[in-house]
Amino acid sequence: MSFLSYETSQNMLDLLQVNSTRSENVALSCSLSRVLAKDVVAQFNDPQFATASMDGYAVKFEDLDGENITILGDNPAGSDEQRVINNGECIKTFTGSKMPEGSDTLIQIENVTVEDDKIIINEKVPFGSSVRPIGEGYKSGDVLIKKGTKIGFAEIGVMAGLNQVMVSVALRPRVAIIATGSEILDLGVNSSNPAQIRSSNNYTLAALFESAGAEVIQLGTVGDDRDSIMQTFENALSCADIVVSTGGVSVGDYDFVKDIVPRLGAEVVYKGVAIKPGRHIMVAQKESKFVLALPGFAYSSTVTSILFGLPLVARMLGKDKAYKTVGAKLSEDFKKRSRFTEFTACNVVVEDGEYFVNFEGKKVGSSAILTNMLDDSALMVTGEDDGDLPKGTFVSVILLDSF
Repeated sequence: MSFLSYETSQNMLDLLQVNSTRSENVALSCSLSRVLAKDVVAQFNDPQFATASMDGYAVKFEDLDGENITILGDNPAGSDEQRVINNGECIKTFTGSKMPEGSDTLIQIENVTVEDDKIIINEKVPFGSSVRPIGEGYKSGDVLIKKGTKIGFAEIGVMAGLNQVMVSVALRPRVAIIATGSEILDLGVNSSNPAQIRSSNNYTLAALFESAGAEVIQLGTVGDDRDSIMQTFENALSCADIVVSTGGVSVGDYDFVKDIVPRLGAEVVYKGVAIKPGRHIMVAQKESKFVLALPGFAYSSTVTSILFGLPLVARMLGKDKAYKTVGAKLSEDFKKRSRFTEFTACNVVVEDGEYFVNFEGKKVGSSAILTNMLDDSALMVTGEDDGDLPKGTFVSVILLDSF
């Protein structure tokens, strides 16, 4: 069986037509972790007027050379201050207050002594001290948050400051997840057969796709029966944008998925990619919907979901990238295990702003060892042309905390 190179498979994935224009409006308070469908543009300056950034006295800078300055009164935050300051006058002005017209500097309370209705200057301040100028934060027309941004606490705070009650966000793609195999037993189901194993793939991938911004439809497990698998896939395609299955794509007698997908009317984009783990992956498309048929081993299905599933989700959400890739330096020798492009679980440490990779606690074995992805792990990428790599070699690493 011939395999596509990893690079070719990714280029072909990028060329698939994906609907990335669907959006909906949600309340700002419900927008956390959603993806913006439109740029957020400032409609006004922030601040809209010169504002005091500390408690003190609004003055004309030139008056700080005088012996004293007459206090006209107070200017609390939120007041629409209309008085105009002339030479020799000041107004006590509080943090967040509009600076009175005629003033250009705020001298802090601790820099003066108050005697009757005057302030005595104990220590001068620079021109414009403690004054936020108009547009210091942003100016009208500035693009503050770009389309495709995943909304976090800072984005919510900025939009609240803009009085944005509703937010236009990308419609979450629906991902249906199916675990196939007669040896797979769903959680909570009793078993009298020690050869059966608990299903973890559908729960792992559900969490993975949800963390990437998708809405997950959990379809559980289905045994190695053609008709049952066919019916489950048909149901999945009727309600999801992406159908993700695990198991049944290799060359065994009971690997039915690889034969069923074409019978669903889906066009196979490719089957078989020169990667480790997961080389028997199948990618197919039916109209605007996609099928990802992945291997059954836990580590394999997780890695291939990251490599082939998350990019589709990201494009449907309007995001530029599915995950972040960085350059890092090997802290120890690395022994490559295949002639394929490999994705190896690793630890990433940042020292003096530089990424370093080690494999402490990572087990070498089959593609079933999902525990290798615990403890904030990453995926180190080594190409088809790479062999064993000595300590100090620069490698590419996919960070798994950036979905």
